[in-house]
Amino acid sequence: MRIGFIGLGIMGRPMALNLCKAGYELVVFDINEAPVKELAEAGAVVGASSKDVAQMSEIIITMLPNSPHVREVVTGKDGILEGISSGKIVVDMSSIAPLVSQEMAVVLAKVGADFIDAPVSGGEPKAIDGTLAIMVGGKPEVFNRVKDLLEIMGGSVTLVGEVGSGNTTKLANQIIVALNIAAVSEAMTLATKAGVDPGAVYQAIRGGLAGSTVLDAKMPLILKGDFKPGFRIELHIKDLMNALDTAHAIGAPIPLTSSVMEIMQALKVRGKEKDDHGGLIQFYELLADIEVRG
Repeated sequence: MRIGFIGLGIMGRPMALNLCKAGYELVVFDINEAPVKELAEAGAVVGASSKDVAQMSEIIITMLPNSPHVREVVTGKDGILEGISSGKIVVDMSSIAPLVSQEMAVVLAKVGADFIDAPVSGGEPKAIDGTLAIMVGGKPEVFNRVKDLLEIMGGSVTLVGEVGSGNTTKLANQIIVALNIAAVSEAMTLATKAGVDPGAVYQAIRGGLAGSTVLDAKMPLILKGDFKPGFRIELHIKDLMNALDTAHAIGAPIPLTSSVMEIMQALKVRGKEKDDHGGLIQFYELLADIEVRG
């Protein structure tokens, strides 16, 4: 079975490489040459366009920055819609607005193709080692056709509901992650300003109720001042914007998310938007005139 993969960025490149290593025959496309060359060296066939990938593949995976990019790749000139045929499946693993996922499903259904949304969580490290958490929205019978494929890239693969449910779940995930990072930042800035070693505070609390995957993933990097991107602030802003838009549309107030969004926007104004989202602590450091290091 030939698999198409469109979008070879920070996340897509290692995900596609894992499929190659698992023995899948891949057709890839990206506007950037370097990852395409790397995938070609790993054995993938290079497509000339999204249309080309759709023509050559039975299942087409997309991993793109946001809703407009997915819409363009599916419905734009030389897009998937021009090359896909009945019986094929598009698996969009981008993190986008749930309503756009539903829109793409309707468009593809008109030509007999299926669509599922399958956004991921875990960042670049888990994309590399194939242990992403994958949240899937779609028909159970379509999910069953792609589950084995998704399990190559994910440590957990869960069908959560109909099309759009995957991205709704991802928005919930991103709210929890953002608020966790803000809480860690606020607490550790307090501890440091009070003269307590933040590294010792981290070790003292990580085994208790305040411990979390987010704390263990981000605190060691914060202590080093290492904000090289695993997941960029600008991408988390995008996710929180989708969360706020969706929440407003359905009447679900999310005031804490709004607050963290403004913190991220303040960092963007200071040119920090390409830092890892763990770099959110820099906002608190600026306010307290102190650095949290250890």
